[in-house]
Amino acid sequence: MTDSFLTISKAEEGLFKEKGSKFIAYAYPVETEDEIKELIQELKKTHHSARHHCYAWRLGASKKRFRANDDGEPSSTAGKPILGQIKRNNLTNVLVVVVRYFGGTLLGVGGLITAYKEASADVLQKATIIEKLIKTTFEIEFDYSMMNPVMRIFKEDKLEQKKNRFELRCKITSSIRNSEANRVIEKFEKLEGVEIRVVE
Repeated sequence: MTDSFLTISKAEEGLFKEKGSKFIAYAYPVETEDEIKELIQELKKTHHSARHHCYAWRLGASKKRFRANDDGEPSSTAGKPILGQIKRNNLTNVLVVVVRYFGGTLLGVGGLITAYKEASADVLQKATIIEKLIKTTFEIEFDYSMMNPVMRIFKEDKLEQKKNRFELRCKITSSIRNSEANRVIEKFEKLEGVEIRVVE
C-alpha cells in the first residue's frame, strides 16, 4: 500500500518562447477541483488578452483523477503534453496552466506540442518537489489511570498529539502514516479500557 506521493511545495512560474509566441507556465500545489477552477479563473483575469489558457491537473495519491484541456488549441497539442510532464515527474495534487500569447506565426501541430511540453518542463524544473505522507487520523479515549502505558506508545512510535484533553477521562487525537497505522492501533487496542476510533 502506497502511503506517500510527490507534489510541489509552492506555486512556480516558467516561460518558453517560440517565433514571437510566449508560453507562460504556472504550476500550483492543489487539493481540490474547486481550488483548480479558482486558480484558472484568476489566471484568465490576469491574462485576459492571452489567446489560450491550456492546462492539466492530477489529484489524489492513486493518481486516477486527472484532466487535460486544450482551450481552443488543436486537439491534444496542449493539455496532453502538459499532463505528460506532470506524469513524467510522477507528481499529483498539482495543476499546470500554460498561457499563450500568439506572436503572429503559426507553429503547426508539432511546434505547439513542443512549446507546451517545454513550457511545462521549465516550470516543473523550477518547482521544489516534495514527498507528502498519507496519514490515518485517530482518537483515543482512556481513563487517567492508563496515562503511563498510553504515553509509552506515543513515545515509542514518536506520535504527535494534535489535540488532547487530560481529565478523569482523557482524549488524544493523533495521526500516523498509513503503512504504520494498523500496527500502532493494535498496540492501543491491547490496553485495557482504551477506546480508539479512526477519524479519516
